[in-house]
Amino acid sequence: MRSVVILLALLVGLAGESFAQGQALDSSPSAAGSDTAEVSGIFELSLEDAIRSAIIRSDEARIARTEVEVAESQVGSARSAALPQIDANLGYTRTFRSMFDTGASVEIPDSLRFSPDPNLPLADRVRYLEEMAPLAGLGGMGALFGDLPFGQKNTYAATVSASQLLYSGGRVGAALDIAKNYRDAAESQLSEELSEVEFQVRSAYYQALFANELEEAAREALAQAERFLEQEELRHEAGQASELDLLRAEVAYENLRPRLVEAQNAAELAQLNLLRLVGLPLNQEVALTSELTPPSDPRVELESPVDLDELRSRPALMALERQVAIREGQVKIARGEFLPSVALQMSYGRQIFPTDPFRFDTDWRTDWSATIGVQIPIFTGLKRRAELDKARVELEQAQLQLARTRKLIELEYEQALGERRRALREIEARAKTVEQAERVHDLTALRYERGLATQLEVSEARLALLQARTNHAQALMDYHTAEAKLARATGRVSVGPTARAGR
Repeated sequence: MRSVVILLALLVGLAGESFAQGQALDSSPSAAGSDTAEVSGIFELSLEDAIRSAIIRSDEARIARTEVEVAESQVGSARSAALPQIDANLGYTRTFRSMFDTGASVEIPDSLRFSPDPNLPLADRVRYLEEMAPLAGLGGMGALFGDLPFGQKNTYAATVSASQLLYSGGRVGAALDIAKNYRDAAESQLSEELSEVEFQVRSAYYQALFANELEEAAREALAQAERFLEQEELRHEAGQASELDLLRAEVAYENLRPRLVEAQNAAELAQLNLLRLVGLPLNQEVALTSELTPPSDPRVELESPVDLDELRSRPALMALERQVAIREGQVKIARGEFLPSVALQMSYGRQIFPTDPFRFDTDWRTDWSATIGVQIPIFTGLKRRAELDKARVELEQAQLQLARTRKLIELEYEQALGERRRALREIEARAKTVEQAERVHDLTALRYERGLATQLEVSEARLALLQARTNHAQALMDYHTAEAKLARATGRVSVGPTARAGR
């Protein structure tokens, strides 16, 4: 019993670590989600589809699911220590040489043999009994010990033994509580892993959308420069523009081409990172159907959507609370080592000693016994005291870790809330900047056509418009990333039970 409790305590000690029995899923893109649609070889992938696919395929989530299954088995193992233990055994023993086999026999002299003659007269028989009565037991002793199991050549034994723990100083109950807390901690850790996977996918998806926005802005700016260059070529041919004006237009056009290439590379890398998280092949072409949309009502979303008290229900905190309960159970186990344990044991067996190994006509002999044993620990070299001190220190560490994590989660939430507020104000300001930059660019191009502005002013207006669009897309990405961080701080998962199960 003590070894079972110690083994369980060692297994529970691993509960704080990152706790894959999940079903193996097809790596084809069609398995990413039921809503993933194929259009001309390109898969449309929404944000919800990406999250669902990552939660099903993520190695971290699948490992966490196996920890839940391991925890379930630990509960059954701890419960078994309180139930009866029954074993059966059937064996055959062949004795080739025995210490009871001396190779000699004891012969009783005729003068010492007790053998009354029934044909003698009654007086003689009575006198014989009176004289030989003390020797009558010698023959009985020979018959008594002649058939004992000592040294028999052939022995068959069938036994059934059972044991039931009656009292263990609270160790079994504490071990069962530890196993249940371990299971709850594993389930909370699974929810925490799913929340982290969702945050990673959201961040990667928004980064890919942002990169696509930059690529589109760079491509549009390059297209504008190309149209301007074509106009300058026509004006140069008509004699309305100098060669210097044409060269400036060519330089402005060539300066924008590297920016487009850089934006294309960034978009490709962002998409590859998203495909890696989602579990799709890296050579799969996808079309992102979700967009970087601005908030519907910025004034409402400046407020905190979650009360700080609700953060205490985050799975990470719940897992740490279970860790504290586990450490408390280990303290109970360490204290129980100072108390005695009581167990009931019963054994029922049948034996025969045939002269021939395959002869079973001999009567079976019964051996049935029951024992109540009390084990009282007296001195173990101060080991129990050391284990109790260790358990108390580990309990204090778990409590400190819980308090520290609770403060960090509150800080994480406040930081995400501040980032979202900044992004909301940034979106409003950047949207106006884009409108103004578009207006400046159009007016500058019109003034240039009328000879009232230089080509350098047109190029500067174009770059300013490109930068304004980039800043606006950056603000939108920051806003959605801050939203993802807020959800991560609360540990929320936006998928259903089926997707969470990963089955």
